[in-house]
Amino acid sequence: MDNNQLLFALDIGTRSVVGLVGEVQNGTIKLTASEREEHHTRAMLDGQIHDVQEVAGVLAAVTSRLEATVGKLTKVAVAAAGRALCTLRISAELETASRGPLTPEDERSLELAAIQTAQAELATSGAVADPADYYCVGYSVVSFSLDGTRIKSLVGQRGKRSAIEVIATFLPRQVIDSLQSSIQAAGLEMATLTLEPIAAINVLIPSTMRHLNLVLVDVGAGTSDVAITRDGSVIGYGMVPLAGDEITEAISQHFLLDFNVAETVKRQLGSNNKKIAFTDVLGMPHKESAKTIIDSLAPKVVELAQAIAGEILTLNTQQPQAVLLVGGGALTPLLPEALAEALDIPAARVAIRRPDSIEGITGIPSALCTPDAVTPLGILKLAGGRTLNFINITVNERPIRLFNLSRLTIADALLAAGIDIRALRGRPGMGLTISVNGQTRFIPGGHGIAGQIMRSGQPAKLTDILCDQDILEITPGSDGITPTPLLREIAPLPEPLTILLDGQSFQLESPVTVNGIPAEPDTRLCDRDQICITSIETLEQVLAGLNLVATPAEYRYQVNGADRSYRVWPKYTINAVTASLDSPLSPGDRIETLKPPLPTLAEVLGITAKDDDTIHVLFNGAPCAIPVRRYSIVLDGQPAEAGQTAVPGSTIEFTISPDRQPLISDVLLAADFDPRTLPPVGRITVLLNGLPTEYTAVVTNGDKVDIKTTEI
Repeated sequence: MDNNQLLFALDIGTRSVVGLVGEVQNGTIKLTASEREEHHTRAMLDGQIHDVQEVAGVLAAVTSRLEATVGKLTKVAVAAAGRALCTLRISAELETASRGPLTPEDERSLELAAIQTAQAELATSGAVADPADYYCVGYSVVSFSLDGTRIKSLVGQRGKRSAIEVIATFLPRQVIDSLQSSIQAAGLEMATLTLEPIAAINVLIPSTMRHLNLVLVDVGAGTSDVAITRDGSVIGYGMVPLAGDEITEAISQHFLLDFNVAETVKRQLGSNNKKIAFTDVLGMPHKESAKTIIDSLAPKVVELAQAIAGEILTLNTQQPQAVLLVGGGALTPLLPEALAEALDIPAARVAIRRPDSIEGITGIPSALCTPDAVTPLGILKLAGGRTLNFINITVNERPIRLFNLSRLTIADALLAAGIDIRALRGRPGMGLTISVNGQTRFIPGGHGIAGQIMRSGQPAKLTDILCDQDILEITPGSDGITPTPLLREIAPLPEPLTILLDGQSFQLESPVTVNGIPAEPDTRLCDRDQICITSIETLEQVLAGLNLVATPAEYRYQVNGADRSYRVWPKYTINAVTASLDSPLSPGDRIETLKPPLPTLAEVLGITAKDDDTIHVLFNGAPCAIPVRRYSIVLDGQPAEAGQTAVPGSTIEFTISPDRQPLISDVLLAADFDPRTLPPVGRITVLLNGLPTEYTAVVTNGDKVDIKTTEI
């Protein structure tokens, strides 16, 4: 037999390993040999290899027996269970206007472009913690389209733009690496890899059936893998980490049995009337009817069915038309009925399927017409098709396995290694935006330094094509430095102001704050800092800069028998000219502080001239102010005027006459009228607003008072 024409497939399951060898004849696969062996220990759990050497021993034993029939086997096709499965639905397009009739290679290029897009999407989407730890293990074409029209196949078609939509499936590196390690330890080389539900669906649900909303559930020992078809394509893959081992565990727990004994009991539950004998861990023999054991398993079977149904409804978003059960766990009693109930579909719509006949495979023996043979037959069938294979590279001393998606580039290697390509450029440092007295200034960051890519010691580019066993060394670029300027570099300070205060020379620096906090010239600045420089320009700012607080002189008096104090604030001159606090200053100005003067009695007593304290009349045509109320001031026993100086320590008596209506006599007194100026002989007439009146007549604001004399 020509071994170059042989296809070798291994289904490495949680409970057992099935090996198949087929020979390609006229486009079909003729099954020539098959072997099965169970793991001697629980070397696999939930589809994950836990004991590589134990699994490798079983693989070697199965391979050895097959080789005794067909000859030397070196390359093997395998499938992975959907443990920790991640799926992405991705589209890709291809310009085809100038290509003429499309070929199978064009179709394949479009598929691979979609897979590369899926890898890029996984690397940037954040769907998984470390994209470099995930491998694409298979894909299914959802649809092709040409110029916007959905089409079954692109081969032989012409158009401007072709497109594809695929479902790409990814598994953690740990799952694939342990699988690869076991295969290598058995002396084999992994030729192709797919996903178990992809293999199973290609056997039981051909493209002619995929217009139906069907669900394929591969119930193994550790996992239950789900695949769904609808509208002519596969629409999703999923996984439930529960399967046949949960039922075995339930038997073991209920009857206190060794796990392997419980597995043997489970396989004998085909007939409800059958009596099954077994011995528990205490050495006590038992003989129970199958129905009794099945009844004890009912809650666990319902739990398994509900978990599978939940995954189906999540992926499908509605009840499916039918469910096909495969895998050894599909034979679990009550499972089809429980799954139908959980999905709320007729029980007849959930069925266990066996590979009685498979399109493209001949010579299937009766021993393989079992539900658990569907997946290995699917792996064998895919081994002769367009599946994925690997190339091995090293990135920064880290081994990386990439699926050989046609023209892989160094950029793909960096993507798989989780290295951000943007990190090679070296970004410029972040610039600073700083405000100086309300004016915005920008300080740019330093330039970045580009990284380097070396392949086998030689410089390389991102677009260079990868080869198997390439060794890449990636040096990331270095980012530019973010500036950290000093305050004096950004905002030069004004020259100090030199002044002479009371004969002493001073130099005053302008106050500077950063974000409202006093700062020194060597203060380092940060982004968004607000710098405020206050120039010293007035007398008040000079005094504040010298921390001089003006202190008033305080004088004390006895006013109407009570103590009273009065404060007089100091006054200043600039260059001998009286100044106020807001007076401007220039370098070299001379400032003198004047001794506070003594206050007047009016200031001490708070006497002010108010408009309502007087009325105004015209006396003999001249304006005259008439007080409405009168003050009486006695200073140290002597009458005094309000404008006199109030000597500190003085005794002051101060009275105020109540408000009253002024009379004509008050007008004469206020006008300092001297009767001696009148003629010695004559008649005197007092006129108020032109009419004769008496000295006791009341006057009001604006009246006219005149003194008229006539000779007798």
